This record gives sequence, structure tokens and C-alpha cells, in this order.
Amino acid sequence: MTQTLIPTEVTTAEEGVLPLTIRFEPAVQMSEEQFAELCEMNSDIRIERTAEGMVELMPPTKGDTGPKEAEVISILNTWARADGSGVVFGSSAGFTLPNGAMRSPDASWILKYRLAVLTDAEKNSFIPLCPDFVVELRSSSDRLSVLQAKMDEYMSNGARLAWLLDPIQRQAHIYRPGAQPEILNNPDTLSADPELPGFTLNLEPIWEPAF
Repeated sequence: MTQTLIPTEVTTAEEGVLPLTIRFEPAVQMSEEQFAELCEMNSDIRIERTAEGMVELMPPTKGDTGPKEAEVISILNTWARADGSGVVFGSSAGFTLPNGAMRSPDASWILKYRLAVLTDAEKNSFIPLCPDFVVELRSSSDRLSVLQAKMDEYMSNGARLAWLLDPIQRQAHIYRPGAQPEILNNPDTLSADPELPGFTLNLEPIWEPAF
């Protein structure tokens, strides 16, 4: 029998600021299968889950961010095809981190040898790995502090490099293991060396409006 999932608490986001957070646990224990089904039934909503079991709801990417996200994925994928050592994922891919959270970064990259050991069931579900490289783009509805906490989470769960790109303040936040985030003001480009050798991102399309 399918269990009806009834939220026990909803945390309303500040006006115009996301995500909207819904608490199911401990009143309702949502299994991985139920959470995956929830995401499939609401495919027009971007859904993530925190390590504490809180479900976070975000709308589809807005017009001001969509072209920027596509630019990052396109350039990263071009580099990855030439490099050959890893696979690029877009924002629709979900990853179950070691701490139990499920996250869907705007762009990510994972070394092929880490993916090769996954079972068919794991490949067809939320991938039980933290990406090696993660990119998050701040939109006009995102709280910077929420994104910064998410970047810290990626690093503490095994990411080797993470970029938080903030077009609102024209800042790039660079995260590496065991180091304080480096914040660059209005940089023209970003290099992912040595983690992704030779990958450089031109930031002009990120900072400037696409249309």
C-alpha cells in the first residue's frame, strides 16, 4: 500500500527568496523510493533534500539564469569531451551525498572511474556520489547564505572543487578542501587547474544579461 506523505511543517521562504522547505520527518519516514517518486511526480519543480530530511522546493530555472547555466554546461562539456576523464551532469541530475542529502547542482563533473563501480540500480537512481566538481549559479531569488552553506556541504562530502557564481554581485566564490573560500570580484575568467586541467570559463556571459 502506498503511504500518503503529509508534510508536518512548512517553512515559508522570505518573499521572493527560495527555497521553500517542507518537513516530513520524524512523523513520516520517507524512503529513497518514495522521495524519487515524489520528484518524478513533480518534475516541473526542482526538489532537493537536506541531510536532516527536510524537502526543499525550487521552481524551474528562471529566464535570467537559464542561459547562464546553459553556457557553463556547454563549455564544461566541450572540455570534458576533449579531456575524456570524466562525465558532465546538468541541473536535472540528483546526487545522494554521503551525509544523506540529495542535491542537484546547476552543473557538475565526476571522474569516470568513480562512476564505473556503480550498479545498474545506482545508475538509474540518484547517484550515490558527491561530484568531483560542482558549479552553482545564484539567481535573483536565491539567498547567498543558503548557497554558501550548500557549497560547504559539497566540500565536506568529498568535492575536490566547487564554484559559486554570483552574477548579482559579480563575484566568484572558489571552494577547495581544507581551505577558506576564495572570493574574486568581477573576474574575467576562472581556471579549474589543477583539478580539471585546462578548463577555463569565460565569465562575461555569466556577468552580463543574455538578452
